[in-house]
Amino acid sequence: MKTYLRLLSFAKPLSRFLVPFVATSLASSVFGVLNFTLLIPLLDILFNNVNAERMRMFLSQPAPSFITSPTEAFSYYFAQIFQEHGKVGALQYVCIVIILSVLLNNLFKYLSIRQLEAFKAKMVSRLRETVFSRTISLQLGFFSNERKGNLISRITTDVQEVENSIANTLSAASKEVFLLIGYVIALLSISVKLTLFAILVIPISGGFIAFLVRRMKRDAQEGQQRLSSLVSLLDETFGGMRVVKGFVAEGFILDKFRQENEGYRQAIRSLANRRELASPFSEVMGVAVVAGILFYGGSLVLSGQSDLTAAQFIAYIAIFSQVTRPAKDISNAFSGSQRGLASGERVLELIDTQPLIQDKPCALTLPDFQDKISVQNVSFAYNADTPVLRNISFDLMKGKTIALVGSSGGGKSTIADLIPRFYDPTAGQILIDGVDLRDGTMASLRGQMGIVTQESILFNDTIFNNIAFGSAATEADVMEAARIANAHDFIVAQTDGYQTIIGDRGGKLSGGQRQRISIARAILKNPPILILDEATSALDTESEKLVQEALTRLMTNRTTLVIAHRLSTIQHADEILVVNQGRIVERGRHDELLTLDEGFYRKLSTMQSV
Repeated sequence: MKTYLRLLSFAKPLSRFLVPFVATSLASSVFGVLNFTLLIPLLDILFNNVNAERMRMFLSQPAPSFITSPTEAFSYYFAQIFQEHGKVGALQYVCIVIILSVLLNNLFKYLSIRQLEAFKAKMVSRLRETVFSRTISLQLGFFSNERKGNLISRITTDVQEVENSIANTLSAASKEVFLLIGYVIALLSISVKLTLFAILVIPISGGFIAFLVRRMKRDAQEGQQRLSSLVSLLDETFGGMRVVKGFVAEGFILDKFRQENEGYRQAIRSLANRRELASPFSEVMGVAVVAGILFYGGSLVLSGQSDLTAAQFIAYIAIFSQVTRPAKDISNAFSGSQRGLASGERVLELIDTQPLIQDKPCALTLPDFQDKISVQNVSFAYNADTPVLRNISFDLMKGKTIALVGSSGGGKSTIADLIPRFYDPTAGQILIDGVDLRDGTMASLRGQMGIVTQESILFNDTIFNNIAFGSAATEADVMEAARIANAHDFIVAQTDGYQTIIGDRGGKLSGGQRQRISIARAILKNPPILILDEATSALDTESEKLVQEALTRLMTNRTTLVIAHRLSTIQHADEILVVNQGRIVERGRHDELLTLDEGFYRKLSTMQSV
């Protein structure tokens, strides 16, 4: 119930929805019940069973209002028309009232459905926005541990399940309940004995359905987890299709898909089997009770032991036959809601995940970079495992370039991730102009940084929008940034120039072209601090030359931290830090490090020269 109420809270203010929804649902239910109670006067006329004495009694009183006393008002005018126009006139009057009642019933039903759809749209929109907002605010390490397909599944399919089942439950909990209560009141007004006999079925059905609901929740949770695994597998397969085909691994991937798909099929089949069992069980119980009423009530009417007339008994049977529908809808809605609640719990779990990296309550807005970035005795470990960095210290002065080199896995990229505060050090501190990064806002810190990574992160959009990403740049600004990045010539040669769609992850462009667009994006941002993470390591010689020229222009008059794979690209760095096994083992300029006998940097340089 707690999960259900919390999901409903995303449609706040609920009063703006609940008041008109309850009012229209109640009105619809009243007229829905009235349609069947009108069968009694209709059948009385047809069976020639109109009580003349009662007619005179109604006419002896003042005319009541339809608003305050609808039943008395109907009876008064029915008696008046019967007296003035006879049976045919009374029959005509009853038929007209039935038509009006059906019209109003459907009008209010339509209005209540409109309210429900508006509520669903609002709730789901806010829920999806909230979960997406929370997800993108989480620290970078969260995405390293989670499968993208699982996150996508929570934002799409899980939220969709919430929309379908939670809203249906709300409808059943109000509109169908009103209708059920209305029918019961109508039945009690006709015969208390028969109604008490009939409602014996309710606790039996309720106990059985409660048992089903508990079992279905477990099946629903397993089904949603299996669906998340399927989406993850699809995402990984389509993203790595080149590897799949290159290693002739279609059969292997298909087997994994079959395994996950079979698990999902079994979970959904189990859920469906139990869910669909509620409806036939309710229907069988309902028919059994109707048969019992027919026997018991018919015996009373035939024996004359009850004041029930034949018309009232037929109307009673007709009304009771309708009781099973809202009762069945309510049981189906609550049994079906388990899948939505299971999905809702997965969505709320993601919303409740707190970012490990976040601004302090009174974090400072960092001023423009003026002096230096100081890394002081920094150590770092992922998930409290073996330290990746051990006691790292260096200063990056404004306008200078520091290069990080070393073997793979030594900790170079981790250092680069600590500077924009993608992670926080487990020991030590990093200062920018004397202010600890943890004391400033992440927006003001990262707003002063431009990052170019080894893998060009581009979006399935136009070249213009990829360069202008996150800014309101003009076409002239974008073109100037592209010229500096050596990208303008190949861009204008594209079919639609700067408006060319580059495909998923920029797949329509070569590696060098993608990297130059990434550099143009960084140039357009014009940040005072640059972080270049092996920006040329994956390129061929010709592309590397073009990209290196663009990087040289980009680095002019900027403070730069470079992670270098090819030592030829960082020979002019102001300082080179050689990182090995999480420690800085050597530091100095290129020519200084080459003079060190048995030095790590010298070995790297020799191997690359060979």
